[in-house]
Amino acid sequence: MTPSNLALLPGWLDPTNLINSMGSWAVLGVLLIIFCECGILLGFFLPGDTLLFISGLLIASGTIDINLGLFILLVAVAAFVGNMVGYGIGYKVGPPIFSRPNAKFLKHEYIEKSEVFFAKYGKPAVVLARFVPVVRTVATVMAGASKMNVKIYTLYSAIGGVLWVGMVTIAGYYLGQIDVIAKNVDLIVVAAVIIVVSFSAVPAMAHWMQKRRSTRPAKPAGEIAE
Repeated sequence: MTPSNLALLPGWLDPTNLINSMGSWAVLGVLLIIFCECGILLGFFLPGDTLLFISGLLIASGTIDINLGLFILLVAVAAFVGNMVGYGIGYKVGPPIFSRPNAKFLKHEYIEKSEVFFAKYGKPAVVLARFVPVVRTVATVMAGASKMNVKIYTLYSAIGGVLWVGMVTIAGYYLGQIDVIAKNVDLIVVAAVIIVVSFSAVPAMAHWMQKRRSTRPAKPAGEIAE
């Protein structure tokens, strides 16, 4: 049984409908969709997570006739190439667009904030962004616009691509028959990322609180505590 009418997706974006409509070109269609979602801003609405999950399920059922490992390799390459194209677009086009005077939405300060963000959290941010819809599309362009080190971005984009494609597709391959999981792929993936980010933020929060305590001014010697 294949899931249909996935939550929050119109019928024409339902991954099952997409794959079925592509017929024997399904694998090539998936590669193109993943490339667009990972590298072209206009592809932010495409259902990358659910598409990979359903692909894993359909590979398991034999509907998509391809070896699971080969599929993951091909899609990971498409995701990586898409990210590098998005980085290149941001690198070339980003600064002129964000430097326009009196811009209401695409402000130069966004690049400055992105530079600080990627300088501080660049490596894990590039990997984790892969698992969050819309963010994975925007983050790659902002990484290019903020001139993030291209060698670091290339390495961690590749790592993130393999982890994202592999984990979600394998999950679909083995868990896709469980109805409640198949119908809530996006929510489950985002929840998992939130949990990972929360745990990784605990040491940083503890360090911040400790630093804040150490910088508090000492009470005057004659002051009586209440």
